[in-house]
Amino acid sequence: MAYPQNYKYTREHEWIEAAGNHGTIGITDYAQNSLGDIVFVDAPKVGATVTKGEVFGSVESVKAVSDLYSPASGTVTEVNEALKDSPEKLNTEAHSAWIIKVELSNPGELDALLSAADYEQFIAEEGGK
Repeated sequence: MAYPQNYKYTREHEWIEAAGNHGTIGITDYAQNSLGDIVFVDAPKVGATVTKGEVFGSVESVKAVSDLYSPASGTVTEVNEALKDSPEKLNTEAHSAWIIKVELSNPGELDALLSAADYEQFIAEEGGK
């Protein structure tokens, strides 16, 4: 799968699409493929603070529960409520089914994240596709 060039990626397999001081966060296709069928998403509430590199929620699949790590620091402005009833959207639409949107407190943090090409190389080294 081609990874969107305009996203930034973490080594924990989250993506962020930034537009100014706002970011949209989800999990990568590699992550959803590794997890298997996703059955539940635990996300923070609107107004919660997330910190770069810290856990902000979890994704539960038929295989395991995996923590979600924030690619950037900020305040949650929106939660994808559709995932409550249809968490499998993360399996079928990994790069468009977002989990949370945040107002970034330090957009410069994104500079330390992986580009699409760097992420693809990283997962290839991990034995991914």
